[in-house]
Amino acid sequence: MSDFSAITKAVIAGRANEVKEFISAALTQGADPGLLISEALIPGMNTVGERFRNNQMYIPEVLIAARAMQSGLAVLKPHLVEQNVQPVGKIVLGTVKGDLHDIGKNLVGMMFEGAGFEVIDLGVNVDAEKFAAAVEEHGAQLLGLSALLTTTMPQMQKTIAALEEAGLRKKVYVLIGGAPVTQEYAEKIGADGYAPDAASAVVKARELLGI
Repeated sequence: MSDFSAITKAVIAGRANEVKEFISAALTQGADPGLLISEALIPGMNTVGERFRNNQMYIPEVLIAARAMQSGLAVLKPHLVEQNVQPVGKIVLGTVKGDLHDIGKNLVGMMFEGAGFEVIDLGVNVDAEKFAAAVEEHGAQLLGLSALLTTTMPQMQKTIAALEEAGLRKKVYVLIGGAPVTQEYAEKIGADGYAPDAASAVVKARELLGI
């Protein structure tokens, strides 16, 4: 376990090279890839998320930690495929049509990866039908919509309407976020949840999925 705590600390500190070295060493010693995620990477990102919510860490530090976590995941992925390790859930993610902002969305994606989810990132300027098609294609339990402009927020409602039209609304939880977005707006358009930041989005997703 001491190796695992060293990995966790390296993730929190954002030391990507150490994370890769420690994980490679642990694999060489026969550590289980799934355990390395659940007992090394995820606890690291949980701590990062907690510190971020408590204003003890800021976006640049969170991004550095998330990149360190991703470097560890890159080492683990081939082993996870071999062992057929399943993600805890799937989330389709994107910035809505007409909006080209992606920093917040990217951070949300990294936090979800760090929490053991499979992330299908559709990028920016994504229309409602494309979101609905991706949810269906990947069998995602979650859909994360980001908008940074008040003018693009109505696209979130359009996406929910597209899910309803495709008969998918009851199969997927819709989470929304972005600077102008509020809890009241989420309720108004019938979204399942609102998150003010990336760490809260993961907490809300776990709550919705009961995990």
